[in-house]
Formats: sequence, C-alpha cells, structure tokens
Amino acid sequence: MSSRLLQNFKGGRAIVVTRRGGWESTLETTLAKLGVSTEYPEIIDGRAQIDVTSLQADRDILFVDGDLEGAVAIEVHPASRLPPVPVIGLVGVEAPSRLKALVNLGATSFLRKPVHGGAVYTSLFMGINQFLLRAEMSERLQDLEERRRGRRAVIRAVVLLMQQGGLDEEGAYSQLRRESMRARQNMELYCEEFLSKRAKPPDTSGRTTGIMLQGGNKQAI
Repeated sequence: MSSRLLQNFKGGRAIVVTRRGGWESTLETTLAKLGVSTEYPEIIDGRAQIDVTSLQADRDILFVDGDLEGAVAIEVHPASRLPPVPVIGLVGVEAPSRLKALVNLGATSFLRKPVHGGAVYTSLFMGINQFLLRAEMSERLQDLEERRRGRRAVIRAVVLLMQQGGLDEEGAYSQLRRESMRARQNMELYCEEFLSKRAKPPDTSGRTTGIMLQGGNKQAI
C-alpha cells in the first residue's frame, strides 16, 4: 500500500454544513491560509442543499456539524463504507448518538466546536489521508477478491484441458497462459471466457464447440 500522504491542500473546497453562529470564522480563516476555500450550503427544512453528484473527491471536503441531526444524507460505498468525499465531523455536544451519526456518514476525522485554528490542519490532514488510505485499501481488497474468484476459473480450465486434451497439469497451464497472452487478456479473464465458451449448448450434431489443443488441433467435447 502506498505510504505517500497528502500534506498540501491548496485548491481544496470545504463545504461546511452548519448554522452560522460566529465560531465558524476561525475555521474559514484557517482554511483560507491553507489554500482551501469555504462554502456554506443553504439549510432548508433541516436539510443542507448539496448537489452530491457534483462533489469531487480530489477537491471537496465535507464538514458536517453533528449538532444538526439529519442535515446531510449521503450514501457510503457498500464495500469501503466511505462517502463520495472526505467527511470531517464538527463536534459540539459529545453525545454517542451524534458521534455515531457522523461515523455512519463516513467521517474520518473530527473537529471540536468552537474551532481553534491550531487544530484545523491536523483534522484536515487526518480526515483526507484516512479517506485516501481506506479507499486504496478497499480497492486492493476488491482486486484480491476478483483475483481469488478468477483463480477458481484457472483451476477449472486446467482440469478441463487435462481431461479433454490429454495434457498434464504443467502442459495445460502453459497452453492457457500462451493463449491468454495471444488474446492480450489476463489469465483469469481468459479462463473465465474459455469455460463460458465450453458451456455453450451443443450444435445440431450434438457436439459442443471444440477446444484448441497443442499444435493447433481441435477436439470436440
């Protein structure tokens, strides 16, 4: 996993969901010094007016006031449990229910209210980098899971060639590898397609499509 951490937040946009009360000026001023602009979405009937589809993970940071129950509704990714952009929880009342609500939104960092300028950079650093690290970990886990499922297809394809092509294990694997390279596909994908073709219904003669054997000869299955 990459150990590179983001330290410069210039060009970022903070979307702060809160009711203006004067304390947020410290947050806004400190963010400006870090090169991060600040926007305050309008809150109508207790719900922040945010166009979630326009949020960009490489630019936007969502600050959510935990004292505003239900002000933000965003979906987290089912696998990574992450929101579309980094979320930093603004904590006033430290009630378990409010902290839980922020965690459920995918908050990866917290910032106490009233905000002190010296705490903003640390909170921003933790929130963004934890978001990036979790997203990277989730992608790697998904990739490993896909490869794990793909290895089953490789084993089945090797066994099929051994049974139908009269090859030993090494010969069957080598042939599949050569064919996948020729098709410019990774081994797992090639074997999945290989097995899918073998599973097609028989033709009018009662035989399925032949499989390619060493030397270019085909044998009906």
